[in-house]
Amino acid sequence: MKIEKISSRVLLACVILIVVCFAAFLTIGYDNPVGDNNEPILTDVIMWLMYALVVVTAGLTVWSAIRGMQSSKGNDPAATTGVPGGKITLFTAGLTIVSVIIGWVLGLGESEFTASDGTVTSAGWVTVVDVFMVSMGILLVAATIAVAVSMTGIATKSASK
Repeated sequence: MKIEKISSRVLLACVILIVVCFAAFLTIGYDNPVGDNNEPILTDVIMWLMYALVVVTAGLTVWSAIRGMQSSKGNDPAATTGVPGGKITLFTAGLTIVSVIIGWVLGLGESEFTASDGTVTSAGWVTVVDVFMVSMGILLVAATIAVAVSMTGIATKSASK
């Protein structure tokens, strides 16, 4: 089976799993008032889905990197595909570091947070949450742009010219 077919099937399976989980989350016990708050019954399902997706993605990323290094021993993949993998890796690492720095700068000076049940979160942890939320937003936009560029084929057309 070709890698493109496997990739398409895995993507379709992931999308179906995510849609089913979110549909169940929003339709089964979503209105579950507990005190002044709403506590959906299937919140744990969404959390475990996200944990599983992160673990599987991290594992596949490591596997893909190792497999890519083994298959391109001494060869320059950019010469055959036109995609400069080394530059993309450096750009991705740099963007991740820059996004964390931007999040940290924007999160400076946060005050402690008191939840409705009286739980107090220190200002330091509020800043950490801000750092990761801003970083995720920046990386989400970058990933969306990268997918759009990849789908247009702009990066691979240069190898065939």
